Amino acid sequence: MSLGTLLLIILVLMLIGVLPSWPHSRNWGYFPSGILGFVLIIVIILFLTGRM
Repeated sequence: MSLGTLLLIILVLMLIGVLPSWPHSRNWGYFPSGILGFVLIIVIILFLTGRM
């Protein structure tokens, strides 16, 4: 398993973990998942272009 694939799996799990579905995180909005989603998109683009 390459480092890029491992990083992609970790980022997907983090993205699932920050969804505002729990009562203590509902007032956060989509800010944490938005940041992780942006990072995930960048990693996917780098992975597909072969730079990772």
